[in-house]
Amino acid sequence: MNNKTNKHKSGLPRIGISLGDPNGVGPEIILKVLSDSRLLNLFTPVIYASTKVISYYKKKLNLDSFTFQPIKYASQASEKKVNILNCWQEAFEIKPGEITETGGKYAFLSLDRIAQDLKKQEIDGVVTAPINKHNIQNESFSFPGHTEFFTEMDGKKDSLMFLCSGDLRVGVVTGHVPLAQVPGKITAELLRSKINILKNTLHNDFNINKPRIAILGLNPHAGEDGLLGSEENEIIKPVIKEFKRKGELIVGPFPSDGFFGNGQFKQYDGVLAMYHDQGLIPFKTLAFESGVNYTAGLSIIRTSPDHGTAYGIAGKGVADPTSFREAVYLAIDVIKNRQERSGSSAVKKKNEVHLEKLLEDESNDFPLEKLSEEELMDSLENIPLKKDPSKPLKHSKRRNKE
Repeated sequence: MNNKTNKHKSGLPRIGISLGDPNGVGPEIILKVLSDSRLLNLFTPVIYASTKVISYYKKKLNLDSFTFQPIKYASQASEKKVNILNCWQEAFEIKPGEITETGGKYAFLSLDRIAQDLKKQEIDGVVTAPINKHNIQNESFSFPGHTEFFTEMDGKKDSLMFLCSGDLRVGVVTGHVPLAQVPGKITAELLRSKINILKNTLHNDFNINKPRIAILGLNPHAGEDGLLGSEENEIIKPVIKEFKRKGELIVGPFPSDGFFGNGQFKQYDGVLAMYHDQGLIPFKTLAFESGVNYTAGLSIIRTSPDHGTAYGIAGKGVADPTSFREAVYLAIDVIKNRQERSGSSAVKKKNEVHLEKLLEDESNDFPLEKLSEEELMDSLENIPLKKDPSKPLKHSKRRNKE
């Protein structure tokens, strides 16, 4: 999948929002966040649902000032407005707080349509509202969750569940798997893959040029030098040494209890835990209201709040929208960071071509004046001179005279 974004006329990213289970808190937190019209200056939202569901929750939550525009296709989305893309026309009974087969059906219809538009690059990214992992299962959806669904959709063999809140960022090597299966799944190959995804994500999506990454141990006290388990000595430490030899700032393995308990995590740009609860329990303890789940390692951009359907409070108007709002902000930031990095790469490539021509043929009357000093120096630092560097280029004399 090509990584093209922001092909819309104003430069505002167009972000799709999946409904999630219509009987959970998804519709409520979506409407609460988008009721703040100031957000429409930052992105163009497209909610994949139906106007009937949105109208139901608008009335139930007494959001009289909330307005929206119905559309059939994402390409029809209007800026400065909340757009509702109708994924179905029929009405159905909404039962806030109840787990129903109908809720799973329409959660999937929303997700399936948003995935199609991601493939067609009609939207620049997606923020997903919570689903129920049981009632959404069908012939087309047989995944433990959103992470695995979008990973397969993007054609990737691997991805990383990555929880973010400010400078606290935690990924997990094994995601939605039973705890008893975790030790057998921790292999050197898998660990290398997850570290590479984490490293590249911090660099490309979070603009951290030389990320510092902490690796947690699998066993209590990180194995106590083999006394409490062998995975650290046989798998984790050797992989860390491989990355260190390449000059990467990868450190560990750390015992997870003390690592979070004494605030050591604050010294690192990212943390890699070995299994789901090892990473998510401390993360949610520290950042439950503001945490965001980001699916790292994909060409597409997908974020979500770090909580579930919360049926117990669904439809009561008390759901906290903070995590969903932060998920929107992170999606906007990653889109912007990728665009800036893509633009910088394009400029760099263009300058490399120009300078290669110049260095290969001194008689070529290439106009250096078209390159700024910053562009020229940036490219020269990355291109080895093919001529004797002590021999002045023909154009350097003309440049000095000017």
